[in-house]
Amino acid sequence: MQGGCACGAIRYRLTAQPTETSWCHCSHCRKSSGAPAVPYTTLARSGFRLERGEEYLRTAKLTDFAERLFCSLCGSPIATRLDHQPDEIDVTVATLDDPEALPPEFHIFCTSEVSWGRHEDGLPRYVRNRRDGETMP
Repeated sequence: MQGGCACGAIRYRLTAQPTETSWCHCSHCRKSSGAPAVPYTTLARSGFRLERGEEYLRTAKLTDFAERLFCSLCGSPIATRLDHQPDEIDVTVATLDDPEALPPEFHIFCTSEVSWGRHEDGLPRYVRNRRDGETMP
């Protein structure tokens, strides 16, 4: 599975099977993407291979627990690395060449969801993340 940024400067390949795919509604994802929610797929960090554009890949430490990877030319958000998940990486599904291959399975940080951006898709909804296990009513 391959993907890249909007301008084509960055290209990557996923060499590991993703373990989960979700919609994230947290305020950090909203503000860094400019969208009401961002779909991410999680996989082993070792399974994310940058094939082109290392010189354009930048990181932003916008919180004390996560680092965001983006293209310095077009601004496309590529991935997020969370400090509490050191062996995993969350890749933005929309940057995949075939985002249809990894549809989201659930929603996280639903208490931060904007009312006009709510997805009524029947997927499980979590207060924070799925690992916490607390679902929305």
